[in-house]
Amino acid sequence: MTDYVLLYSGGSMPETEEEQKTVMEAWNTWMGQLGSSLKDGGNPFTPASKTISNDGSISDGGGSASGYSILSADSLDAAAEMAKGCPVLQGGATITVYETFAVM
Repeated sequence: MTDYVLLYSGGSMPETEEEQKTVMEAWNTWMGQLGSSLKDGGNPFTPASKTISNDGSISDGGGSASGYSILSADSLDAAAEMAKGCPVLQGGATITVYETFAVM
């Protein structure tokens, strides 16, 4: 099994308490369905970010990443299939799935 990072980009946050409750229930359901394949449920990102260039300069901002989760799966295709059920998609976000590899 290999770990995969699901990088969420864009989307919107629920505006009302009722919407927040519905979204959280969807997240809990999805995470429950993943079972032991879910390695890290992750967190959303705030808009605050810094970009560090190879020359050491630091600037405000960065990409449009809005959060992440980490899954374990047999293949990139299997991880992508698992990601299709992620509630972040309901808010208009996209998901990019990255395969990781152990170096230590």
